[in-house]
Amino acid sequence: MRYLATIEVPRDPVETFDYLSRFSLAAQWDPGVAEARQVTPDPVGLGSQFELVTVFMGNRTKLTYEVVEFERPNRVVLAADTSTVHSLDTVTFDASPGGTLITYDALLEFKGIFRLFTPLLALAFKRIGDAATAGLKSALPALPSQG
Repeated sequence: MRYLATIEVPRDPVETFDYLSRFSLAAQWDPGVAEARQVTPDPVGLGSQFELVTVFMGNRTKLTYEVVEFERPNRVVLAADTSTVHSLDTVTFDASPGGTLITYDALLEFKGIFRLFTPLLALAFKRIGDAATAGLKSALPALPSQG
């Protein structure tokens, strides 16, 4: 299943990248994340890990995301694997007249028997993605300026 969205936020691309690449902050903008914490020490970069507890269709799942690509301030890719699911989130950042254009591309692939349920879960995944995108669009302009 894939969720793809592009939004524009009135923030500097570097600030926006720094905020979103710190995935332990996902609970601030993604209502599908119940808990989030950084596992590895600062600074955030290639190999950084974040533990998230997500809620999907009433079930809580613990995922450990790792930064697998880190191209500040243009692109960050985070991956998580469990016995039932592989998640890959690619976020790109482009300067725009209004601040930053963020493209969020989330890929969720179920494993084993759970793959059979993919068509049934696609609508729920879209709703969760839409809620996260709306949360992100609200959270970023409200952040205090880092500069």
